[in-house]
Amino acid sequence: MPEFCTCGAQLPPDARFCHRCGKPQRDEVIPEDAAPPIAPVLTEVLPATGPPRVSFHDPVAVRVGLAMASAAALLTLLPLIGLGFAIWWIAAGFFSVLFYRRRTGRLLSVGGGLRLGWVTGVLTFAILIVLSTAALVPAVLSSGGLAQFNAQQLRNMQFSEASVQQMLKAYESPVMLVTAVIFGLLLFFGIVTFLCTAGGALGAKIVGRN
Repeated sequence: MPEFCTCGAQLPPDARFCHRCGKPQRDEVIPEDAAPPIAPVLTEVLPATGPPRVSFHDPVAVRVGLAMASAAALLTLLPLIGLGFAIWWIAAGFFSVLFYRRRTGRLLSVGGGLRLGWVTGVLTFAILIVLSTAALVPAVLSSGGLAQFNAQQLRNMQFSEASVQQMLKAYESPVMLVTAVIFGLLLFFGIVTFLCTAGGALGAKIVGRN
């Protein structure tokens, strides 16, 4: 090994490179059995995806909700005292979560129970509207119209004759009639879906503890 580099710089003993110009002073000997460096393999990390969201796009949720909604709608039409029908709507949401758990093995959160209860509530409302319409149409026709039918219902519930006549007068206006029907349907929809949703949340909370 030379003591001086070609650039004129004096080299220390065993110098591999010139400290002035950086020129190599000796060749590196690479062992033949030395393995080449392995380049790191970059892998794409995909975000973890949980189970599908409970909605009308979930066929199991729709089937379970439809079964519970059908049972709740039929039981609602039974003659009960007071607000007994509300029990069936809460129970529909509750048992929807229970049977969904048994069908899929998934443990729903409270949010999932709310969504499944809402699905059940919408189906319960739809079935009740169909059944109620089928049952009321003959009675309305035999009473002489919707106004007379409702007037008779108010008399049966011991409303005063003044209230009955006021209702009949309101029915003479098509706008008032349409408004009353829409308001009644929206109110009924809200009550049914609220109770079924509450039952679903209760079911998810209780089933989650077991």
